[in-house]
Amino acid sequence: MHLIYKIIFMTTLFMGTMITISSYSWMGTWMGLEINLLSFIPLISSKNNSFSSESSIKYFLIQAIASSIFLLTIILIMTKNKMISDTFLINKMLLIMLNSTIMMKLGAAPFHFWFPEIMEKLNWINGMILLTWQKIAPLIILSYTIKSNLFLLMIIISCTFIGSIGGLNQINLKKIMTYSSINHIGWMLSTFLINEMMWIMYFLIYSFISLTIILIFNKYNLSFLKQMYSLSNKNFLMKFFFNLNLLSLGGLPPFLGFLPKWLIIQNLSINYFSLTLFMIMMTLITLFFYLRISYSSMMMNNNEMNFNMMINTKNFNNKTMNLMTFFSINGMVLYTIIMNFN
Repeated sequence: MHLIYKIIFMTTLFMGTMITISSYSWMGTWMGLEINLLSFIPLISSKNNSFSSESSIKYFLIQAIASSIFLLTIILIMTKNKMISDTFLINKMLLIMLNSTIMMKLGAAPFHFWFPEIMEKLNWINGMILLTWQKIAPLIILSYTIKSNLFLLMIIISCTFIGSIGGLNQINLKKIMTYSSINHIGWMLSTFLINEMMWIMYFLIYSFISLTIILIFNKYNLSFLKQMYSLSNKNFLMKFFFNLNLLSLGGLPPFLGFLPKWLIIQNLSINYFSLTLFMIMMTLITLFFYLRISYSSMMMNNNEMNFNMMINTKNFNNKTMNLMTFFSINGMVLYTIIMNFN
């Protein structure tokens, strides 16, 4: 795709999200979601890559189904006084249907069936957009519409469980990042039980750390766990930064990724102690497959590569990436210092 078209579609992608989060009406919200969808499809499709074209078709079909149900639900909500009886049960059902369609767009479990398969076929840059930017509009809609604690608890448990168990047997790094994302969605949704705006801080920190890791994956053209072996004899500084970022994403103290989890645990355990304990246990499982990736790059040595992909082994001297890694590693320390001064 020509650069000018990429810029146009990226602009409309940004505008679609802005329309959704700033709209005062349901129709405006739906329109923003559709603009966002129709802008993302051309970005992920490619004539030279049949896998990305397949992913774009799958993504379009899933999102179109979710959008159709979403539109039907908001029409029923807007006209329920005339068409259907205005009872508590009907209101509850419509709200659950509405939230379910948003969960499908978000890729939250148990509506995640499309997420790993599509993510696997994308390149790292498009995957990064799917893992981060494409979550903003659905999460903001959910922060206004999610009212049923029971429904929310079911989604949180599903996300944290499937996100941790699903990533255990994966060898594809994109699928590992996808299941990690599903687990983090569970943590973000749990903030709705305590503070509807706390998810923004969690999302920003998650996006920042994920961006740093994905830039490293993209720079060295890594897609499979076995390819991590080839980094065992490469630049030590790159390996060191990469592994610390993985541990930060896993929520290991004292890295930046632990900060939002710490705040959630501190507030959520007051009224939802059992849920908090379950989420911590599931996070330990996700930390295991992060450690598996780290172990592959630090300890193993395999000079025979069975992949046709060439790995870029240039020196790791990207100043931007180094700076991002510095904040990812020391973010919690800096936050503590700033808060103490205040």
